[in-house]
Amino acid sequence: MSEIQFPPLFKGEPLTGQADPFERAVAMAIAGSDPGMVVYNLGGEKLRASLIFAPEVPLEEAMTTLPVCGLGFQAALGALAPPEVAVHLAWDGTIRVNGAICGRMRIKASTGDPDKIPDWLVLGLELNMASPERNPGNSPDTTYLSEEGCAEVSAGQLVESWVRHSLYWINRWLDEGPRRIHSDWRALVPDLGEPLEIGGRAGTFVGVDERFGMLLRTTEGNTLLIPLSTRLES
Repeated sequence: MSEIQFPPLFKGEPLTGQADPFERAVAMAIAGSDPGMVVYNLGGEKLRASLIFAPEVPLEEAMTTLPVCGLGFQAALGALAPPEVAVHLAWDGTIRVNGAICGRMRIKASTGDPDKIPDWLVLGLELNMASPERNPGNSPDTTYLSEEGCAEVSAGQLVESWVRHSLYWINRWLDEGPRRIHSDWRALVPDLGEPLEIGGRAGTFVGVDERFGMLLRTTEGNTLLIPLSTRLES
């Protein structure tokens, strides 16, 4: 596609070569860049893009940006890919396509204090577009869009659609609160109700609280709350 068109109040900055959009977006946010900046690099086998936000709520609540932009990605790929392509969103930001890991979302903020309003928050998307190997089947738990019937989906189309759909879900969250977000997000979580280990703690993932903190039921019958802010990069 030609020039990428972003929604009003969003502005793009393309990068080339090995430049990392996440690192660039964090540097821009620290320097005082306006929110709504989309930094992206569409070169190589990966799509990499990051959004800069200026939250108006404490960090723990602002972390809802992670599942909200995950819903935006699911809707974006759903609009471009064949209908049989399934997208699932893990609690930690991992993205699965047709059951295998295809990418991730990452998040960083100006503060790690869950009760403090961050000056900025950066949400990053990384997605495997095509395999650098001739035989990508060597890694059964990893996949690429080109191997899942999405060879015709371009990185430019996808980042444009992701930003547009993420904006829709952000507005839903702000207007209606987290209840609708919970309902739609839960339907896309692959390991809900399954045993897992996270942060050295093992148990069954039984759900999330209103701010998307993980509720982990241990073998002793206790329920632990793991805040979503633990996924924040330092």
